[in-house]
This record gives sequence, C-alpha cells and structure tokens, in this order.
Amino acid sequence: MAKEKKSAVSEQDLKYRRVLVSDLDRGRRGKHHDLVQGILQELNVAAVGSALEIPLNDVGGIGLANLRSAVHRAATSEGISIETLADDVNFYVWKKAAS
Repeated sequence: MAKEKKSAVSEQDLKYRRVLVSDLDRGRRGKHHDLVQGILQELNVAAVGSALEIPLNDVGGIGLANLRSAVHRAATSEGISIETLADDVNFYVWKKAAS
C-alpha cells in the first residue's frame, strides 16, 4: 500500500474555499438556458400537430446548430421527443407523434 504524501501547504496558505460536492448544483445551465426553457414551456402547451416557429433573428445570434443542440438536449432531459426543421429565417420544433 502506497504511503500518502503530506502536503507542505498549510490551511492558511490555501487560496480557494472548500465545498462539499454534494452541495453543488450539478444541472447544466448554459448560455442559452432562458431561451431554451421558454421554448420548452411553449412546446409543452402546444397542440399536437403544431410546431413552434422561432425566428432565427430573435435568438440573439445563436447559430442554428447550437440552438438545435440545446433544444434537443433540454427536451431529452425532460423526456420529450421532438423533431426540428429549419429554413433560412425560422427554426421549427414540435413534439414527435407517439408511435
């Protein structure tokens, strides 16, 4: 069994505070969080067979690939199956029909 080396640094010399890992919020809150949460809230109340039309000019310069990834990641974490489509000006998202 290997011996543990004693640290030469005293508690007073430490620069950073220690916290318990169990006290940390382990959820992901990326820079698109508020936008994505708004999309998911509207998607939850959207009628079956209808899609949300999200103008790409209104998403704060987020690229289509990043927006699509963020929405898919959030929907998956909430157990919502979605489909997406995009054209030059809009991003569309809707709940996938139950199969």
